[in-house]
Amino acid sequence: MSKGRQERIPLAIGYMVAAGVLFGMTSAASKWLAETYPVGEVLFARNLGGLIACALFILSMHGLLVFRTSRPGAHLLRSVSQTTSQTLLLIAFSMMPLASATAINFSSPLFATLASAIFLKEAIGPARAAVLVIGFVGVLIVTNPGADTFQIGALYALGNAILFGTVTAGVRGMTTTESAATLTMYQLTFITIFFALSLPFAFVMPSAIDTLWLFLNGAGNGIAQYWWTRAIHMAPTAAVVPFNYLTLVWAAILGFAIWGDVPTIGLLIGSAIVVGSGLFLLWHETRKARTPPATG
Repeated sequence: MSKGRQERIPLAIGYMVAAGVLFGMTSAASKWLAETYPVGEVLFARNLGGLIACALFILSMHGLLVFRTSRPGAHLLRSVSQTTSQTLLLIAFSMMPLASATAINFSSPLFATLASAIFLKEAIGPARAAVLVIGFVGVLIVTNPGADTFQIGALYALGNAILFGTVTAGVRGMTTTESAATLTMYQLTFITIFFALSLPFAFVMPSAIDTLWLFLNGAGNGIAQYWWTRAIHMAPTAAVVPFNYLTLVWAAILGFAIWGDVPTIGLLIGSAIVVGSGLFLLWHETRKARTPPATG
């Protein structure tokens, strides 16, 4: 760990949990909006709203200096990957229940942890590894892999999980030189531009109320993205990413409330395993952070 960056794992976990709540809400809003508007248009509005919301407080604190970077290529590559990832996920949301698509997406921590170990040389440790494996077992119980789960929508969700997992590791590597504010602003700026390019091919004029929903969806997503980036910036990937599992709970609640998707026994059992594994890791990381290093 570099001297310029302190690891604050409990606070990072708090950011990740808060981001998960907002991500669950914006995922449901995006699925609902995609029933009426093209995927590219929904994602353009989602990222534009996020860009405006984040710019209001990030630029007021840092000004245009937030765009100072020595790694423009890395920002561009990350944004291309996340543009593809967001597209795959929203298509999956439009084709299957929100909780099922979200659960499949939670295979991403395995790809993130593997990429971090390979490219960033991060130590996983037995406790973190166990939580990742146990959490993924919970995801498998939720999805109940079979003919009904692995439809074409599930393949889109899995493609998103692979991309999102590797991007997570990439963002962790970039935090050695880039602030959370810089990472967020470059991501939202580039992705907004990319999705704007899709508008001439598919665009439906939104109503006044839907315009408000499109903006609020984007603003919530932007804030969630900033909190998520802060979490990755402040702690090792394997320590905070498992808490993204909690989004599954919010997705199940919203799926039932909006679309009448009744939670299955597998969903309840799997969610309990996922939440339990996350709470164990919170206890483990908090205890470790409070234990003074041995001297000798």
